Amino acid sequence: MQPPLWRQLQLTAGALASIRAGTSGSVAFEAVEPALRPGVQALGFQVLRWLGRAEALRRHLAKRTPPPLPDALLCTALGLAWDAERAPYEPFTLVDQAVEAAKRNPATRAQASFINACLRRFLRERDELVAITDQEPVAQWNHPRWWIEKLKRDHPRDWQRILNADNAQAPMTLRVNTQKSTAAAYLLALEAAGLPATRVGASGLQLGRARPVQQLPGFAEGASSVQDAAAQMAAPLLLDGLLPVKPGAAPLRVLDACAAPGGKTAHLLELAGPGAAEVIALEVDALRSRRIDETLSRLGLQAKVVVADAARPADWWDGTPFDAILLDAPCTASGIVRRHPDVRWLRRESDTAQLAAQQAALLAALWPLVRPGGRLLYCTCSVFREEGSQQIDAFLAHNTDARLQPSPGHLLPQSGGNVRGVPDNPSGDHDGFFYALLEKR
Repeated sequence: MQPPLWRQLQLTAGALASIRAGTSGSVAFEAVEPALRPGVQALGFQVLRWLGRAEALRRHLAKRTPPPLPDALLCTALGLAWDAERAPYEPFTLVDQAVEAAKRNPATRAQASFINACLRRFLRERDELVAITDQEPVAQWNHPRWWIEKLKRDHPRDWQRILNADNAQAPMTLRVNTQKSTAAAYLLALEAAGLPATRVGASGLQLGRARPVQQLPGFAEGASSVQDAAAQMAAPLLLDGLLPVKPGAAPLRVLDACAAPGGKTAHLLELAGPGAAEVIALEVDALRSRRIDETLSRLGLQAKVVVADAARPADWWDGTPFDAILLDAPCTASGIVRRHPDVRWLRRESDTAQLAAQQAALLAALWPLVRPGGRLLYCTCSVFREEGSQQIDAFLAHNTDARLQPSPGHLLPQSGGNVRGVPDNPSGDHDGFFYALLEKR
């Protein structure tokens, strides 16, 4: 039975209040009971995508900022109702149910009349209020001001396109496990199940509409994985030219640093095939490392999962150089905010420099572990140049034994198209990423 809308709005507002207090969106929505979670998360994502607009409208409707939970409920209603074309329900219904949500919660009941007055005024003056807030950059683009300014500097031609892409809903893209099937065969299986899809890259399929993974043919048996088209580029970039391993030769030694939840680890193993690669999956967080085990178990793959800090090789490295290292470095996640719309509101301007320093430390620690002639693929799911091209320029300036190989560089969200020098580059709709392939002379 569909829960009443007022209840969903209560839970959405609770999640928003939690995120504003510093909780990640994943944790905030995970706290919602499973039966209600999909609907609440869908509403919550829409609110987070238009939170800049909602907060600007609230500032014009209320002289003082309400307490956290009533304010979250008010902004939830405004974020959902401000644009009638995008609203999941009629704006009048959203206003009515938001007031009902306030009345039914002891924590917001005292502010119910205030919320009602603000929202009724909003309905009366919506066009005028929206026009006024159109002049405010944070309301127009629904990103923090510092984020907007940074994109203007980093991507002067594309900053508007990036911001618009961030506010779109991301597609659901699958990676076919080539050890068990082919993209062509799995495409037919999807079509037979009434799930139309299109090909992206060598082994990717993009669904016409997102579905629960339980509906995907053979998912539980490891036939496919959910992975964005840009993320699917990592394993082929790293292993191209190293495979196939000659008969009788030792398997490739491959390190996946910062490996959780294990999608790229699995892709490396799928591409290499049985016995062709020994993969070490490194993860500093013991809890997150369990996700790697779960991923590999479902796909029927094996890697050595190690819980350790990649920046401290003395704690875990056996002294034998690696043929290939994948460094998917911690970053601002500025390239995947359409999948995680909370990130833009949780990040602070100072985070970029702190993360860039961590990335530089990881590069410095892992580069000595690459054998001569081997390679390291540096990637981040970021569109900020400080975490991408600037990071690699600084690394190359200080490491004369490193040579930059043909690489995509900065991939902008939904950019599509093919990248010169990169085989089987996914086209169409994908996240923002950065890739730099480094070879040791």
